Order: sequence, then structure tokens, then C-alpha cells
Amino acid sequence: MRLGDTLMKIVLVNKFHYRKGGSETYCFTLAESLMNRGHEVVYFAMEDEKNFPCEHSKYFVSNVDYNNGGALNKAKAALKIIYSKESKDKMTQLIQTEKPDLAIFNLVHRQITLSIVDALSKYNIPIMFVMHDLICACPNYTMLSGGMLCEKCLGKHFINCVKNKCVKNSTIKSAIAMFEADFYQFRKTYNNIDTYITPSGFYKKKLDEACFTKSSIIHMKNPLPIDTVYELPQKVGNYILFFGRLSQEKGILTLIEAMKKVKNDDELWILGNGPQREELEQFIAGNGLSTKVKLLGFMIGAELKSIVAESKAVVLPSEWYENGPYSVMEAMSKGRPVIAANIGGLPEMVEDGVSGYVFESKNANDLSDKLNKLLALDEENYMRMSKAAIEKAKADFNPDNYVDFIIDQYNKIILKRGK
Repeated sequence: MRLGDTLMKIVLVNKFHYRKGGSETYCFTLAESLMNRGHEVVYFAMEDEKNFPCEHSKYFVSNVDYNNGGALNKAKAALKIIYSKESKDKMTQLIQTEKPDLAIFNLVHRQITLSIVDALSKYNIPIMFVMHDLICACPNYTMLSGGMLCEKCLGKHFINCVKNKCVKNSTIKSAIAMFEADFYQFRKTYNNIDTYITPSGFYKKKLDEACFTKSSIIHMKNPLPIDTVYELPQKVGNYILFFGRLSQEKGILTLIEAMKKVKNDDELWILGNGPQREELEQFIAGNGLSTKVKLLGFMIGAELKSIVAESKAVVLPSEWYENGPYSVMEAMSKGRPVIAANIGGLPEMVEDGVSGYVFESKNANDLSDKLNKLLALDEENYMRMSKAAIEKAKADFNPDNYVDFIIDQYNKIILKRGK
């Protein structure tokens, strides 16, 4: 706790209460950072057997699965996508018992729904919404259609989601997503959220263009965990690393293509699973790259951290609008240079030629040039880049600064309300 801190009780809302992805990493990091400063945290999530034990689980809403069960169950589940009375009632129960000062939303749509905004607004509780995706601007939340970038829905033109069957290539699911988006616009739900926070400046720009709310949209980079150890590499392996979901928009084929022109013996290690795995296996074998490119499967925990910490560099060859991925943040905290595509929020995180390199998305030749440039660095210049990565991580992803930011935004909301 810092002198002068006004201690609060804050409800963190996220549909998953286990480490599933970047949103959950953020949520647990924020909770730990807030509690470290003396604030109290209450969780609101969805029931799941994978959830971490939680004293607030009595408030959690029923698990919603839209993909299993018969037609009747799917129809009932579809109605809950738009507005969940259970979520509203459970949030009301939490408010009456816990009396929170502030609510911070993360992943909320479709399982929890924005019905909880009605409960919080009734009791005049300020709401912040951290935008981990673009769902307020795009019913498919990724601005991808058929694996390609698409901005046709930008500006509330949601009918394009149905025309292009953007949600799982299904007309019905796309129509439900469109109706959800139109429903929230009709009810002006997004205006009842006080502040939106985007981890990247790029996401702020896109959400500003979407014109979906009259509330303020503010950019602030995500924090790293308070126990992050910032350290220069003690050991540097002879491999470049990609870790994440194996899917088309991640640009892995472009990365493998670039490896054909890498001049030395360093390997590419690919960690993760996903729908593109078989295609990647065939491409690697068909291009005679089996000794140079290794598909190592899904890893978590200490094993993953060790591989990241000993990599020569981490590569993000993305071909979609990345936000502010923790893979970049974690790599930089370990002094690993990052080679990132110039798309979405990635170029904001990597200082080209200083803490890593930035290349043109989808351009295998440009990527191979940057790979060769990094691999040709002598020890002195490599360590200079490693130190720059660590210093940027310390400055940009500081959890104490992030808590200060949250408190400052809360005070601005209260001042604006005239209370």
C-alpha cells in the first residue's frame, strides 16, 4: 500500500477463472497487483471444473456451452448470449453482499453477457472495460473473415457478419452475433460503461473508428506480474522461438518460408497446437525443412518458461490485429529480442533495431532479412539488444504504474459524476 491510496473493493469480471489465455493472465496479474497495494478483490466468472478454487464461486454463473446438446438446448443457450437474467441476478447478489466500489470487465460477452451492466448501474457502481478483443466493433471480435482481415462491420454495419458467415462459418451463429451487437447498440448499453481501456494504441484507434460508445476510450499497456524477474540471458540456445496457437492468422507459414533463407544453423522451434498443425507438418516435410523446423507441441509452466528464457529470439509473424500479447512482454522481461510483424499493436511493443526488429506482415523475404540480421549480431550487440528489451519491459509493463492508472481513472469517473 502507498501513502495516500484510497482502498477499494473491486470486482473483476472474466468468464474464465483459470489460466486459459492472455485475458486470464491479465486478470490474475491485476488482482495480485491490486491486493499488493491493499485493495480487496472479488471475482465474478462462469462455473467450470477447471476453475481455480475461489471463495466467491457462489456468485459464479452457470457454464454455457453453445456447441453441444440438442436443438432445444442450443436455442436456450442462444437466448442467453444476448441477455442473461442469471448473470444479472448473481451480480445483484454480489453487490448487495460485497458492496464493491468499482467493477472491471474483461471477457464478458456471450457467456456472462452485459446484463450485469444493468445491475451495476442500478447501484451507481463505476465500470471499466478492458478491451482484450474487438467485439464492440466486430461481432466476430477478431476482425477476421474467412481467415482474412475484414473491417466491413466497422461503424455498426453488423449485417456483414451474416453475409460473410464470420462466426464459425455459420449463418445462424453469425446472425446471433449480429443480433447481440445490434441489441447492445439499441439499448445504448455501451454508453453505461464509464471507461474503456485498450492495451494497444491500435485497438484504441479501431474502437474510436467504430463509434460504438460515447464513453472515453483510453490506452494503457498491460502489466507484467509483480513477481516478474527481469534478467539478462544466462544461456542462449541455437533456436528462434514461436509459441502460440497454430492457426492461419498467426502467420506461421510465412515464418517457416522465411527459414528457408536463414543462413546459419539456428533452428526454429514452434510450440503450441491448433487447427493448422497438419498443414504445417506437410509444409515442413514438403520443403525439406524437418531438420531446421521443429514442431514441439503444447507446453505450459516451467517447461515453457525455460524454453522462452533460453531462446535466441521470439518471433510473432502475425497476420491479424494482435493487441498487446503477453508472449512479447514475457520474452522481453527475460532479455529476449522480439521480431514482430508490423500489424495491430505489435510495433508499439518492439523498438525496431533496439529491442528487436519489426518486419512487414506476410512478407517472408523481409522476415528472413530480419532473422539473418539478428543471428549475425556479435555478442556485444546482442547483449545491448537484450538489455534494451529488459529496460523497455520494466518501463512499459510496470504493475505499480498500472494500479496508479486504475486509481486515477476511478477518481476521474467519480469527479465526472459529481460525487
